[in-house]
Amino acid sequence: MSKQNTAPRVGFVSLGCPKATVDSEHILTRLRTEGYIISPNYADSDLVVVNTCGFIDSAVAESLEAIGEALAENGKVIVTGCLGAKGNVVKETHPKVLAVTGPHATDEVMEAIHAHLPKLHDPYSDLVPPQGIRLTPKHYAYVKISEGCNHRCTFCIIPSMRGDLVSRPVGDVMQEAQNLVNAGVKELLVISQDTSAYGVDVKYRTGFWGGRPIKTRMTELVQAMGELGVWVRLHYVYPYPHVDEVIPLMAQGKILPYLDIPFQHANARILKLMKRPASSENVLTRILQWRKICPDITLRSTFIVGFPGETEEEFKELLDFLEMAQLDRVGAFMYSPVEGAVANNLPDHIPLEIQQERLGRLMQLQEEISGERLACKKGKTMQVLVDEVDEEGAIARSSADAPEIDGLVYISNGQTLKVGDFVNVRITASDVHDLWAETV
Repeated sequence: MSKQNTAPRVGFVSLGCPKATVDSEHILTRLRTEGYIISPNYADSDLVVVNTCGFIDSAVAESLEAIGEALAENGKVIVTGCLGAKGNVVKETHPKVLAVTGPHATDEVMEAIHAHLPKLHDPYSDLVPPQGIRLTPKHYAYVKISEGCNHRCTFCIIPSMRGDLVSRPVGDVMQEAQNLVNAGVKELLVISQDTSAYGVDVKYRTGFWGGRPIKTRMTELVQAMGELGVWVRLHYVYPYPHVDEVIPLMAQGKILPYLDIPFQHANARILKLMKRPASSENVLTRILQWRKICPDITLRSTFIVGFPGETEEEFKELLDFLEMAQLDRVGAFMYSPVEGAVANNLPDHIPLEIQQERLGRLMQLQEEISGERLACKKGKTMQVLVDEVDEEGAIARSSADAPEIDGLVYISNGQTLKVGDFVNVRITASDVHDLWAETV
């Protein structure tokens, strides 16, 4: 059947982190604005866009496999995202792709689509809601407040792919947040490569929202977001001193008592090799102060085990830190060489079997910590946000649970609830990751 007089159809594959998801949403919004139809499968698509991840080797392999599948099933493929910024990897592996761009490249992607699949003469701007096209469920959304990063962590190549920090105008961010809330979003997840650095590049200049001035700065931004009447959750917060300013906002209920800070390690020498802040004693002092101000705060962090040169004593120092810090949520990863990372040139890389053994020990300790902290919640009443409902009950998240990376709250009598509902529940049981509850 000829598609000559029908709207052009674009298939879309989105891989990678929430920041890549936001890039995908921007491209999808532009596509719908210009009258393109988003196709759910390869067969009905005139071409396919694959938004890739290229941070670690497994992500590179997944992205290359996805590109190959799209080529095999459709034949016309445009590649964007972080893998596109890694030299000629895509073209060398899949020379038949139509075009390759890096991340945060909506205009370049649209130019490539226009070249290979021209848009209809008249754009259908009325088909696009004010909040744009979203890949997340209707009740929560990611809000990216900046692009790039000014840090040069030796294990990371993000700055080489996404560039230095570029903060979005605070008025634009707040307009997007307001549009999302107006559309029914109940939770805003604030993301960037370095959320606490927001506004550094523009010297925290004053912007405007709702007729009043607001500094382009994390504290003022989330304070304004907190006035929108929804959950506001902070991710990827680098531990600058001014992070302390948002803890009172959490205690006052303005934003969620949840802080995602990737500490990466606890030993000063390893942190220095990573080019990360190097004072675990100061971190512990701050954690104690945060919990004093906001006892309900949930602390999430990530750590790398088996970094080049890490000794057994230095690893044990990390375990001791976890024991003292009692973090609620922890993600841990074995060090993996990433092409182009400075850490590749460090001496004394740790054998895989030792990395695996250390990762196992760390996660076992953290499971014990997490299990004990969750057990303390039994009998308590808390507010949760419903994500799913079926005949067995409902699945929800508490303020301690970010979507897809933290735990869940299973509500046994939640069959009549609706997705996106806020509901109060009483906790009846727990394990090392999740909670079980009943509505009250």
